Amino acid sequence: MKLDKVFFNRDCLEVAPDLVGKILVYRLSDGSEFRVRITETEAYRGEEDKACHASKGKTPRTEILYGESGKIYIYLCYGIHWLMNIVTGKKDMPQCVLIRAGENLNGPAKLTKFLKIDKSLNGMSICESNDIWIEDDNFRPGIITAPRVGIDYAGEYWKNIEWRFIAK
Repeated sequence: MKLDKVFFNRDCLEVAPDLVGKILVYRLSDGSEFRVRITETEAYRGEEDKACHASKGKTPRTEILYGESGKIYIYLCYGIHWLMNIVTGKKDMPQCVLIRAGENLNGPAKLTKFLKIDKSLNGMSICESNDIWIEDDNFRPGIITAPRVGIDYAGEYWKNIEWRFIAK
């Protein structure tokens, strides 16, 4: 079953752990499909979260975060890696979930590279697209939490908060 907008129209701290164990599907133009079970996510929650791109307010880059839940937010990390997030929650309340890892793909850049995901998906709805979606096959792994990765710039509190969700 494809996840719908109702699934994503919740707080990122509910959506992030619920995405662990789901299957990310990307259909290429030739009809072939890549399917990866999500094994790790991170939540980024609003302007107050110093690790969230919205912490600097609404800009052309972050405008998607202020929009409808279920939109894909892709950004370039270190000038070389595309990272994929999904907007969650209510409109004008910027938050998202980073798809951090998949089975046999330990890292958000390895995941997007394997799936051939790039900025062309930025702003697309993961709920309405026939090219990319997330499926629920009722698999429910155990989950552990940990601090988010690569956000030392956000300060001690935001760096150490356990908003990373990992399949056991």
